[in-house]
Amino acid sequence: MLLIPSIDLRGGQCVRLLKGEFHAETRYDVDPLELLGRYADAGVRWLHLVDLDGARDGTPGNQALIARFATQQRVRIQLGGGLRTREGIDAALAGGVSRAVIGSAAVDNPALLRDCLAAHGAERICLAVDVRVDEGGTPRVRTRGWVKEHALSLWELLESFADTPLRHVLCTDIERDGALAGPSFDLYAAAQRRFPKLAWQASGGIRNAADLQRLDAMGLAAAISGKALLEGHIRLEELQPYLHVA
Repeated sequence: MLLIPSIDLRGGQCVRLLKGEFHAETRYDVDPLELLGRYADAGVRWLHLVDLDGARDGTPGNQALIARFATQQRVRIQLGGGLRTREGIDAALAGGVSRAVIGSAAVDNPALLRDCLAAHGAERICLAVDVRVDEGGTPRVRTRGWVKEHALSLWELLESFADTPLRHVLCTDIERDGALAGPSFDLYAAAQRRFPKLAWQASGGIRNAADLQRLDAMGLAAAISGKALLEGHIRLEELQPYLHVA
């Protein structure tokens, strides 16, 4: 399993949200590019970069800073947040981003994901699905920076793309995100059972190295961690088993 640190940008600063709520924001007194360098020094080769302004507003934000991330040569960038048009996705990939993450747009405009997979290939496109698990245990899709809820389930969404070459799927349980309450292990077990050919990226709730070990043992392709790394709950040396290039 690959560990991919996450840096979330809002107004040019490094932040974390609690359970996807923009009013529940923690700002960190660290320069985002300095943090990137710190991760690179530890051996990180992939970074998940999130444009929270873009995720909320539907148009790219933090563009100058994102361009600096994309053009550095040490770490490959997986970029999400506000990528809702073919032009925007093409520009991000042409500008140095290694993998574009399509979230809300894949729900609202499925043809966009299909077109991008056909144009760029399965390795350069990732579907991001943010969910809240309902009382019946069904993961329901959330979009637009997590503020819009759909009746559509995660399983129904993925079935609709079964005829595409989709490979990378990043799934976030919003109730776990930023809460350091542990990943949604049951959700990821069900996801792998239902769609074993997908390369699943687990996001939300990772607390410590033990969580990484458990996700690794489950056979997940990758895990995304933001807050636990920022606040020192996982030491950089504990990341070493999960930093192989994928």
